[in-house]
Amino acid sequence: MLARLRRVPFAAQVLIALVLGVVLGLVAREIGPVADGSPNWLTSTLQTIGGTFVTLLKVLVPPLIVTAVIVSIANLKQVSNAARLAGQTLLWFAVTALISVAIGIGLGLLTQPGRNSSVDAASATDPEKTGSWFDFLTGIVPGNIFGLQGSAEGALSFNVLQLIVIAVAIGVAALKVGEPAEPFLGFVRSALAIVQKVLWWVILLAPIGTLGLIGNAVASYGWESLGSLGVFTGAVYAGLALVLFVVYPVLLRAHGLSPLRFFAGAWPAIQLAFVSRSSIGTLPVTERVTEQNLGVPRSYASFAVPLGATTKMDGCAAIYPALAAIFVAQFFGVDLGITDYLLIALVSVVGSAATAGVTGAVVMLTLTLSTLGLPLAGVGLLLAIDPILDMGRTAVNVAGQALVPTIVAKREGILDVERYRSGRPAEPLAAVEAQGGVDADLRQPATV
Repeated sequence: MLARLRRVPFAAQVLIALVLGVVLGLVAREIGPVADGSPNWLTSTLQTIGGTFVTLLKVLVPPLIVTAVIVSIANLKQVSNAARLAGQTLLWFAVTALISVAIGIGLGLLTQPGRNSSVDAASATDPEKTGSWFDFLTGIVPGNIFGLQGSAEGALSFNVLQLIVIAVAIGVAALKVGEPAEPFLGFVRSALAIVQKVLWWVILLAPIGTLGLIGNAVASYGWESLGSLGVFTGAVYAGLALVLFVVYPVLLRAHGLSPLRFFAGAWPAIQLAFVSRSSIGTLPVTERVTEQNLGVPRSYASFAVPLGATTKMDGCAAIYPALAAIFVAQFFGVDLGITDYLLIALVSVVGSAATAGVTGAVVMLTLTLSTLGLPLAGVGLLLAIDPILDMGRTAVNVAGQALVPTIVAKREGILDVERYRSGRPAEPLAAVEAQGGVDADLRQPATV
């Protein structure tokens, strides 16, 4: 039975799980909550399955980032244009963000979402978290060597941007030390190989995780709240679709790359991002497909993709804040001028870096609203549909995080064009398949 299941393409397994998740989510929603208002057994089961899968992915993010970045920094002694690569990456982050926010502003002016809404004004509440232009400065300085930070509830989490800073510092130090650092670098390379192997064991659970995540989303949120904010929701998804299926393909074509091959190669990450609603949870998959399916060198991808996961958010930090700011302004009867729209563009291009230490669409939105002087209570109007919007936003975020390294690698002449066109994994993965065979089907999404 297991051998027969393994012959089913990985993409088909995830698609089947997606359909089953929707069905189970509808069944769980039909059952309804128990007497005390808590989720029923099916909703709780779906929530546990999906949450466990994302947790397994997230737990691998810190060792993956630290080891991959250190190894990539160590390999930079063989790369003559490292500074240029970093500059080009940040430039294209800004270019795509600027295009995305322009689309968001255009759709906001066209659809008038704040004037075409029946949402109750009583829903306006101040958010618990707000964005600040000082967040980047406070977020980039590590509080400890592990990049850990605590919450008010006493829980610990890691700051990806701080992990990158720590790893870059260690990698540069290893380069400066020279020969005495070789044993340490050898250990880190071995650790990276082990982390990647464990990662792919977790990714093999993606169909089960998808079932739980999408099932819980349907069971917990449903679609009732979309009625009063239908125009706004439609505008957000229209903007996301324009960026994902028009802007990104045009940029790829302009660089001589096939959009179909890009989407085929990046699809595992985009798909997981949609159901998990977590760029960080998807990060290991994004980095893997960027290297293996899209042909971006590991020495560059291990730097660009983690950086993009914290600062490259065309969905959460460009389209959504622009549309949401226009919605709030129209809802409260505040007229925006050309200066305000320019401020929206400025916040979208550089604001994601300012909130990198505390990433999130709500945080980015509050930064935009406070910069424009709009009431922060407007955030509460949109919270009811935020999970539904977040699926599309995260998918676009992750697609952009794979797109920019691909474009930069092509411009700099370091992209493995043959691998990009064929969608076939590099030799290291082929060797792993020959030894264990467990990764063979993971190629399938790249050939859909």
